[in-house]
Amino acid sequence: MDNEDSTKTMLVVLRHAPHGSSWLREGLDVALVGAAFGQTVDLLFLGDGVQALVKGQQQGPLGQKGTHPTLDMLAMYDIDTLLVDAESLAQRGMTEADLQLPVTLVTASQLPHLFSRHASVFNF
Repeated sequence: MDNEDSTKTMLVVLRHAPHGSSWLREGLDVALVGAAFGQTVDLLFLGDGVQALVKGQQQGPLGQKGTHPTLDMLAMYDIDTLLVDAESLAQRGMTEADLQLPVTLVTASQLPHLFSRHASVFNF
């Protein structure tokens, strides 16, 4: 989880579920743009944001697209640090086995250090 040059490292925090608003999609777009411009990007899924990683996600109730196509593109942009708040996952009755991509679990006590070591933090 430690990056060598923290001045070029951004953390994108995804707190919203994949359906019901555009927050999650906008956060993923910011991550992809940052990576395209040479930033090292780490993603942190907190709260309802962990639902974006669920395997087999379908369209939302109003035909909203799932986030899987965008998540599948992360590796192409060298975004490989996917952090998930362990408590958020547990509160939703989920485990790492329920997620489509490999992640690193973080605890609440690790969050302050995580936020402090990134040059930029974007919350969605």
